[in-house]
Amino acid sequence: MFGIPLAELFPLILALLAAGVLTGLLAGMFGVGGGAVIVPVLYQIFGMLGVPEEMRMHLCVGTSLAIIIPTSIQSFRTHYGKGKVLMDVLRLWAVPVVLSVIAGGAIAAFAPALVLKLVFVIVMSANAIKQLSGRDDWRISDDLPGPAGMRAYGVLIGLASSLMGIGGGAISNMILSFHNKPIHNAVATSSGLGILISVPGAIAYIIAGWGKMALLPPLSLGYVSVLGFLLVAPTSTLIAPIGARIAHATPKRRLEIAFGIFLVLVSARFIWSLVA
Repeated sequence: MFGIPLAELFPLILALLAAGVLTGLLAGMFGVGGGAVIVPVLYQIFGMLGVPEEMRMHLCVGTSLAIIIPTSIQSFRTHYGKGKVLMDVLRLWAVPVVLSVIAGGAIAAFAPALVLKLVFVIVMSANAIKQLSGRDDWRISDDLPGPAGMRAYGVLIGLASSLMGIGGGAISNMILSFHNKPIHNAVATSSGLGILISVPGAIAYIIAGWGKMALLPPLSLGYVSVLGFLLVAPTSTLIAPIGARIAHATPKRRLEIAFGIFLVLVSARFIWSLVA
């Protein structure tokens, strides 16, 4: 079922390499870790390979989390060097994010694909509305909440991100913006979240899919495709610093609009998969 003719292998490799370039640019520009684009791309590719629908989304999410690991590290190093990362925020988020990511992986072992798709669409659509509105006066407060509130945000970010296969940027950017933090600081801080989410997330999805190995493509470790990781991760890691430099040279409003349009396209793709 998972055999693929040699003539189709080359286009597949090109598609994954192109996805790696796009992932790296988005990771650097928006601090999203690239998962928001990698998941829908992998969804199409694994469909070509005949992966069963009931586990295709799980494989996309798990593989995306693995791919995000080196990309997030490279993106975070670049943003940290610019002095834009809010390290006090990352310290408060670290423990609740990691624990909720592990919990999300456990949920994914039993949740149907519909759940993962709905979480993806809801979070991306809400974020797109915020980015495209251009309303800087949409605020929850003029500053971040105390430690308890920040840890609650950490749980939300970790759980949703692990079910979506993203590095957390799409959610944390919105949260930080609602609390009056500049977009450049939000993007930089989100790149650090990608590391906290992707490492435990990938491990959790390997464990969650371990019993389904017979139904998954060759070179899969649970719900993580080693082939997808090997082709996309190096490319995206090399490109991520370019995206980060673009972000720091881009005006605030233009960066928000670009991010919002990107999120609309991603949401539309998964809405189509739910109704088609």
